[in-house]
Amino acid sequence: MSEFISFRETPIHYHVTGAGPWVVLLHGFLESFDIWDDFARQLEKDFSVLMVDLPGHGRSGVADEIHSMELLAESVLAIIDHLKIDKFVVCGHSMGGYVSLEIAWNRSSQVRGVVLFHSHAAPDDDAAKENRRRTINIVKLNRTNFIHQFIPDLFAEENQLRLDKEIEALRNRAASTSGKSVVAALQGMMDRKGSLDFLMSTELPVLFVIGKNDSRMPYNKLMAQAMLPSHSEILLLDKVGHMGFLEAPEKTLPVIAGFFRRCQPE
Repeated sequence: MSEFISFRETPIHYHVTGAGPWVVLLHGFLESFDIWDDFARQLEKDFSVLMVDLPGHGRSGVADEIHSMELLAESVLAIIDHLKIDKFVVCGHSMGGYVSLEIAWNRSSQVRGVVLFHSHAAPDDDAAKENRRRTINIVKLNRTNFIHQFIPDLFAEENQLRLDKEIEALRNRAASTSGKSVVAALQGMMDRKGSLDFLMSTELPVLFVIGKNDSRMPYNKLMAQAMLPSHSEILLLDKVGHMGFLEAPEKTLPVIAGFFRRCQPE
């Protein structure tokens, strides 16, 4: 079932499938909920699955000039409340992980667990902020060229040729993202305060999916963050970059499905 909800007078697109305990799947920057299609076809056998096009992505509209992580979390929670979902596990890829942490911080009584799928809890440091500023300027000059170069770099080098069709599909999807949407997301990620305090204080189980060849998020930094929660699980993937749901689905899907099951009450 694909539907829309009005959030801040903006249409937000979501899809529900399956039956059972609820899991929420959130995509990353320049993506849409389509990235989870293959996973959802398996997860729907045991779970009710909610997938959301975050504001400015997929078929959802632009909600503001800056898409803060708080705003993105609010849009997802508006759908969760609309569907009257009580308890759920949330899984976010990259930027979707930042949103997942915001959701868990604000609705800890409803969240049963968090999956950071190639994501982390730290705010941008000064160097990362400057890189985002440069990227915003590049996008304003030539959005298409930025997207063409950005997508392949998310994959481990040894996987780029093998997954050339998947990379092209991601490029085509990203091409539908307006320049305004791209800038709004970049600005929101640059301004985020981070969620390290949450990781240090939460009693929720947290699963980190980490690629050893992730050029965006060095695995040693993510491993250090994985030491913070009281209950932390780690899937460390060799020869995988930032896109483990495409680079190693045979490893990532069973692990997150098992995590979802363990997050359910006895």
